Amino acid sequence: MNAPLNISRRQFIKASAFIAGGLVIAFTIPQAKRFLLPAANAAENNNAKLPPPNAFLRIGTDNTITVLLAHSEMGQSIWTTLPMLIAEELDADWSKIKVEHAPALPVYSHTAYGLQMTGGSSTTWSEFDRYRQAGALTRALLVNAAAAQWNVAPAACSTENGMVIAGDKRAGYGELAEAAAKLQTPTSVTLKEPKDWKIIGRATKRLDGPEKTNGSAVFGQDVYFPGLLTAVVVRPPVFGAMVKAFDATAARKIKGVKNVVQVPSGVAVIADNFWAAKQGRDALKVDWALGQNAALDSRTLLEDYRKTAATEGLVAAKAGDSKTGLAKATKTIEVEYSAPYLAHAPMEPLNCTVRIDKDVCEIWTGTQMQGVDQLAVAKALNLNPEQVQIHTVFLGGGFGRRANPHSDFAVEAAHIAKAAGAPVKTVWTREDDIKGGYYRPMFLHKARVGLGADGLPVAWEHVCVGQSIIAGTPFEGFLVKNGIDATSVEGVADSPYFKGIANYKIALHSPKIGVPVLWWRSVGHSHSGFVMESLIDELAHEAGKDPLEYRRALLKNHPRHLAALNLAADKAGWGGALPKGRFRGLAVHESFGSYVAQVAEVSVNKGAVKVHRVVCAIDCGLAVNPDSLVAQVESAIAFGLGAALQSEISFKGGRVQQSNFNDYQVLRMNQMPTLEVHIVPSTEKMGGAGEPGVPPIAPAVANAIFAATGKRIRTLPIGDQLGKT
Repeated sequence: MNAPLNISRRQFIKASAFIAGGLVIAFTIPQAKRFLLPAANAAENNNAKLPPPNAFLRIGTDNTITVLLAHSEMGQSIWTTLPMLIAEELDADWSKIKVEHAPALPVYSHTAYGLQMTGGSSTTWSEFDRYRQAGALTRALLVNAAAAQWNVAPAACSTENGMVIAGDKRAGYGELAEAAAKLQTPTSVTLKEPKDWKIIGRATKRLDGPEKTNGSAVFGQDVYFPGLLTAVVVRPPVFGAMVKAFDATAARKIKGVKNVVQVPSGVAVIADNFWAAKQGRDALKVDWALGQNAALDSRTLLEDYRKTAATEGLVAAKAGDSKTGLAKATKTIEVEYSAPYLAHAPMEPLNCTVRIDKDVCEIWTGTQMQGVDQLAVAKALNLNPEQVQIHTVFLGGGFGRRANPHSDFAVEAAHIAKAAGAPVKTVWTREDDIKGGYYRPMFLHKARVGLGADGLPVAWEHVCVGQSIIAGTPFEGFLVKNGIDATSVEGVADSPYFKGIANYKIALHSPKIGVPVLWWRSVGHSHSGFVMESLIDELAHEAGKDPLEYRRALLKNHPRHLAALNLAADKAGWGGALPKGRFRGLAVHESFGSYVAQVAEVSVNKGAVKVHRVVCAIDCGLAVNPDSLVAQVESAIAFGLGAALQSEISFKGGRVQQSNFNDYQVLRMNQMPTLEVHIVPSTEKMGGAGEPGVPPIAPAVANAIFAATGKRIRTLPIGDQLGKT
């Protein structure tokens, strides 16, 4: 998957065949990098040296400017943020900007990961250069076209709000588009200095806001065309179970049921509409061979993890001699933390529409991994990848579930459409989604920490136990080294707290369990952030020090951590008076290149936890659209808080015990605290926005609970652990 991506002239024509008239711009950069202010002013665009084009911008003769996104819009607002980059350099009329999802083609591959995808909180920083470059290149062509028509030097022309201006002459970009398309592409363009930005860095309303408000936005569930059937699937009640036999007699009697077919994932009921398909599924009788996972039990599994943690694991990071350091410590504490399996639970359950013609398979779905899904479906149908066309629609949430390296829901839908011999939309119910696997893995952490006479850590041993989400995927080659899945230990092995400790060892066990697992919003940081920031709070208490001051001492050589920590503490009024019965806790954590600190204000009444207020500070480098950044952080806090308080996937007798939002509980509206998000002014490297707000919320709340009750929360979710406190 790391091989160079090539595109033929034929592929280029196919990719742009739908463009009628106007100017089409192909743009790229040789290698993605995180943007660091101040930027170099000149950006090379030498077509002889650059790789093949992998994204397109077009200007219509009606002055519309359409940006094709190689990434998926799933609520994170890249539908607005990326066009802002082009509009800035193009001096575009923002009211003329339109956006479309790009088709699935190798030319749209992610500049950092080598395949077309959206994930890892990477879209904005990875595209920052090439989208600005596209705008600047287009502007240069339009200026040259106007200069030629007016017989003036390009330097005599300026641009503003979608117009080229020279003296009393003015022309809209649409008027110049066709002429500009015939010009030779400049070999270099000059990007604006940050001081000259008019759009980047300013709060901008979402371009997808109106259609998502008035209901015209198309999500996967909205896809429909004449002749489209609907399917639901009976999947194994235990992961790994196989169909022994099924009786579809009663199912076929349901009005509207067209067919019942066995596919690799189970048995599909295909009908005229969803309700008929569901009724048919309810009437279907399936005999299963349950297999070896029929005895899976969460409590037993946790005990197994405890036993595993007591053995030597693979070393993920180390320095000095941890055992000697612990022996010499003034005080030693030993703790265990655990976090459960978690479902992604996007508001829109999974769905995928497939139409197979003689030599073409068309797919309509909300996916985060067009490149992987295209290859997987092509393999399943014995087609070439270019014969599989993916139409990306808006995603009703993803959180990693729609970025499955195994392409489970897309491949399943393809098998069903092939068996049906007709176009089919395969729909997952909420229960299917909750019980369907590919969870955030359960993890157990065991740590022994030695403190010196000053109360600061001098030695640390830490063991992580949990399934690898990378093993067995195309990413294994570069994310698993010497048996260590980097995502299993991120946030621990690279923690800044170890920079000042001479003796430490971080070890990992990756047991093979029959539960399909996958990345989940903030990936490994979702559990490691909870563990590390809760544990640091414990150390502060053991040392008899204020949690804020303790962190400041440990992070004195980490200015970005400190900047976020200090801003959040200041805005929260750390150390100041609180209403009666309320207590504060804090946490700070870096993930995906961004630094986030949160202060939670909590009360506990008869064991019930109420989070009243969360104050957050984030340093993500440049905030392209501050409004979108704040919204993403608020979303992350809500997402993480629900998981911290009450979300859990558990097993008994091999079966998932949760089924819907009644027992797999996400955050409710009446649980939403008052949120304040503050952006740290920063000229440092850009980081992500969609995920970094998740890791600090659980430990901030847990630490506030300790301040309120004196009881430590070392197991998530918090649930009813506090009894009647």
